[in-house]
Amino acid sequence: MRYIIIGAGAVGGAIGGRLAQSGREVVLVARGAHLAALRAGGLRLRVPEGELTYRPAAVDGPAELGALRADDVLVLAVKTQDTEAALAAWGPAPVAGGGTAAERLPLLCAQNGVEGQRLALRRFRHVYGVCVWLPATHVEPGVVSAAGTPLTGMLHLGRHPHGTDDTLRRIAADLEAARFGAPVVPDVARWQYAKLLGNLANAIEAVSGPLESEAARALYDRVRAEGEAVLDAAGIAHAGAAEQKEARGDRITLVPLPGGPRGGGSSWQSLARGTGTIEADHLNGEIVLLGRLHGVPTPLNELLQRLANAFAREHRAAGSLPVADLVQLADEAERERGA
Repeated sequence: MRYIIIGAGAVGGAIGGRLAQSGREVVLVARGAHLAALRAGGLRLRVPEGELTYRPAAVDGPAELGALRADDVLVLAVKTQDTEAALAAWGPAPVAGGGTAAERLPLLCAQNGVEGQRLALRRFRHVYGVCVWLPATHVEPGVVSAAGTPLTGMLHLGRHPHGTDDTLRRIAADLEAARFGAPVVPDVARWQYAKLLGNLANAIEAVSGPLESEAARALYDRVRAEGEAVLDAAGIAHAGAAEQKEARGDRITLVPLPGGPRGGGSSWQSLARGTGTIEADHLNGEIVLLGRLHGVPTPLNELLQRLANAFAREHRAAGSLPVADLVQLADEAERERGA
């Protein structure tokens, strides 16, 4: 199988780099300065064993590849807000022997949240969910760091909306050979919703920095409690903390990487790189949506969604709102909703 990584940033670059290291054929899809760097010098992957360089094909879209192969696997690793554009570009791509990518090829949604795979299923017949636990950073054009060892990350895999198949098991075997845990599960959504609850902290980190203070952690507890109440009201199951800890165990330990410090998670990185967009609509916004559908107030997640979007739109510096100010805004939001 050939793996086409659509969005070779932090997560996509780490997956693509490790697959290339294990001898799998890989194509990296990127744009702008990152694409230029990949073409000029290859992918530089900073991992605990050192900096490794791989030179897989790098393209900006399907046209450069011609007809896709029947054994291609598409790995969608763009941020959720960029999903529609990626699906529109790759879905109609012709496949050798007839048909299109949307009709014939497997599409793995290696993304935060749950919306990407729902969007994909409108276009693609064979959609797979991935619960991504992969601490990685897009350091600079052409450079990605991933600090996990002995495994680089944990990728729970399942068909969307449920089930498993032989294609997925073959993909999982390739990922496991590339230093990932890749459990194939019939209920991948349970893992994705558990990850979503953790990702509700992304907006806090993006606007006020890492959750290092007691005040920041206490605020996250309140935000998460809203999320859990919403999932309960919606009847949506999620993996518990003990189950997640057992799955990861001591298989992924983060180590300091020279020249590749991990500044923050995916939302923090979006602000730090000045992309102008952020995935809050599909993280905190997913909780807001479910809350409105099921009559559960979500003032804290609404606040974080609004603030994160404003920070991205206005190109404000990541972590520039003091935690004390954010907590005050949260208290006001709860009082206003309770009035």
